[in-house]
Amino acid sequence: MTALRPDQLFTPCDSDDFEFKTTAELEPLDYIIGQERAVEAVELGIGVLRPGYNIFAYGPPGAGKRTTIELYLGRVARDRPEPDDRCYVHNFEVPHKPIALHLPTGWGPELRRGIIAVLADLVVILPQTFDSDAYSTQQEREHDPFEVRSSDVLEAVGKKAESRGLALLRSPEGMAIVPLGDGKPLGHPEFEALPEADKKRFRDAIEDTETDLASAMRSVRSIQREEREALAVLRRNVAAEEVSERLAPIRARFMTLPPVVKWLDSVSDDILDNLDRFLPSPEDEESQTLPTPERAQHIVLENHRLRRYLVNVLVDGSQKAGAPVVVEAYPTLPNLVGRIEQEQRLGALTTDFTLIKPGSLHAANGGYLVIEVDELLQHPLSWEAIKRTLKVGAIHIEPPAEGASTMTTITLDPEPIPFNAKVILIGDASTYHAFLEYDPDFAEWFKIGAEFGRTMPRHPDGCALYARFIMTVAARENTLPFDRVAAARVVDQGSRLAEDSLRLTTDFLAISDLIRESDYWARQAGRAVVTHEDVERALESSERRADLSRELVHESYLRGIVTLDVEGVAVGQVNALTVVGHGTFSFGLPVRVSARVRQGGGDVLDIEREVELGGPLHSKGVLILAGFLNGRYLPDDALAMQASLTFEQSYSLIDGDSATSTELYALISALSGLPARQDIAVTGSMSQTGEVQAIGGVNEKIEGFFDICVHLGLTGTQGVLIPQTNIEHLMLRRDVVEAVAEGRFHVHAVSHVDEGLELLLGRPAGQRGDNGHYPEGTVNRAVEDRLERLAAKRRDFDADRRGLHDGDDGLRGRRHPKRTERS
Repeated sequence: MTALRPDQLFTPCDSDDFEFKTTAELEPLDYIIGQERAVEAVELGIGVLRPGYNIFAYGPPGAGKRTTIELYLGRVARDRPEPDDRCYVHNFEVPHKPIALHLPTGWGPELRRGIIAVLADLVVILPQTFDSDAYSTQQEREHDPFEVRSSDVLEAVGKKAESRGLALLRSPEGMAIVPLGDGKPLGHPEFEALPEADKKRFRDAIEDTETDLASAMRSVRSIQREEREALAVLRRNVAAEEVSERLAPIRARFMTLPPVVKWLDSVSDDILDNLDRFLPSPEDEESQTLPTPERAQHIVLENHRLRRYLVNVLVDGSQKAGAPVVVEAYPTLPNLVGRIEQEQRLGALTTDFTLIKPGSLHAANGGYLVIEVDELLQHPLSWEAIKRTLKVGAIHIEPPAEGASTMTTITLDPEPIPFNAKVILIGDASTYHAFLEYDPDFAEWFKIGAEFGRTMPRHPDGCALYARFIMTVAARENTLPFDRVAAARVVDQGSRLAEDSLRLTTDFLAISDLIRESDYWARQAGRAVVTHEDVERALESSERRADLSRELVHESYLRGIVTLDVEGVAVGQVNALTVVGHGTFSFGLPVRVSARVRQGGGDVLDIEREVELGGPLHSKGVLILAGFLNGRYLPDDALAMQASLTFEQSYSLIDGDSATSTELYALISALSGLPARQDIAVTGSMSQTGEVQAIGGVNEKIEGFFDICVHLGLTGTQGVLIPQTNIEHLMLRRDVVEAVAEGRFHVHAVSHVDEGLELLLGRPAGQRGDNGHYPEGTVNRAVEDRLERLAAKRRDFDADRRGLHDGDDGLRGRRHPKRTERS
């Protein structure tokens, strides 16, 4: 057993080791410190340009995972090429399947601007062309031959009619055939006055002429169709010159891209097939005047009939300086893979390729996509979409969910866009290992696990890096510089948060908060440099903000609501040390552990487990304790005791094995009948051989008992018992260290439970001698004597029961006088 010196309770950073006066003299960091292993993993994942080498960065909160990723990607991305442009255009052959175009960087917007300019020109030029005198002359030139042919056909019918005594007359209703008398058309009365023979002759002639006229009209209609076709060819040829002339520069620019040239051919053909789209509508008065160039461009963008010729630029690589780095904060399915928007038109929801919107997978294409996995798991479809994208190497935009609306909808199936980017997920270790265990695809597509540690070594270089981190925050957030002593105090707090005097925390979120709050108190004091007092003030303020729950608990001890003895001795009763978490704040509290023993079958009853208030680790500790008892005492006989253990006045879940040694001491006290000191609180797990093992939260536990002792009154004998292996973890508060230095409080460290027994019970533990017995007057002798007495009683009880049963067997079936049996 070791009584610790004050210098073992706190290891300060020596400010004289710093070569600066204030941190303003230092260079800020451009990398995250203390995560070399994780950075190496990230470098490998980024550097291996093979499928599956995506990254899952995992570790504790505040360890700088996201900052490290973003800083590293920022440096790497600058030296990588800008991403190519990705566009969607109309598919003139299969309209519901838009075509994806892959263009060199910056060419997508150029193509879009060029097409808009062409369309705007055509909106102005085509109406002018078709209204021009030259075009009218050409139309007349085309029309006249057909007019002559039609007239000749009708004239031939007219001549035949005249030879039959008939005349062809034009009327608003069409052509009429009438009989002639003396060269003049006969009216109905004159016709009826004719002899029957003449009337029959006229009727036969009219019938023959009607047949000739019907045949002639068919010929005229055929001629008119030919005329319309000829005029259409004329209009197409005239328009083709204008369209070809305006598309020629775009064709020349994109001639090295066959898919673009093919699409331009389709655009040209479709424009010539649908020239009416570019002509003013008769009902639109505004369209009767030729638009200005600005108005023409507005018409192109607003007229839904012209949308089919536009270019939807999904990704414009020219907007990036190097490869893209995209951090998706809200990874819903549409935000990742894109979405197809809809608009209401004539009572239906319709859409087209111009309403396709990109997602972060498109934006990150050719670069890097960073996602917080906790956010990703809120949207299971998103995770499946990421895996599917990585598997097929393409982004498929899913149409809106069917049944989402009662209105009729038209949807699209856009051509998938090839995907080539690194996906970096950021999460914690438990999520990473859950993915490995439960998702068979995960290991194939996220081959690199970059683990971020909780701590880094506390050596001179590490302390110097901490000082440079203070300067980094100052450069980023304009905080005041820290003097050497203040910087050393930040280092001390880094060890306190790491729970290790030889290491520093990598929770730079917490350290950054300390820097900001220290800066605040320094400014409040009117200082130009942050001092040690400002850091202390920040720490005190932070603790006070979260301290209400601890204050209320302390009050319950002072008022006797929670019973705890910090003086005297008691049998079967020892004070344990626990840690209570309250949000981000945790504090230590002593709790009474009691044990009771009677004759039984060797069981150790864990009351916490029986009422489901004990976690699995606590239950494991009780079983280890039972294993220790069975291995140490009465090696040739079974233990004939029944023991019960409990945490007094505990009403919430208890887990962890740090109270195992405490429970053993309480049980040994109950077995031996030796009273245990109540002015010593105990923590430490143990092995089945009695070795005391390290526990967590040692600083909070010690301080928790110290605070209660201060409130109830320090006697000078009070202290704590901790594992020897926890000495290097001690970074205690200054008031605790001062109390130990003044002999008002004590910290004892043990490596075996026998040392703890001697301190608590005031007797030697005792070692088993050559005669097989423990020495008289030792703790172990008192325990084994008690267990032997319990075993003897158990043997007598079992013998009596066997005798009773034997008597029953011998008298079975016979009546015998009543007798008294020993139970």
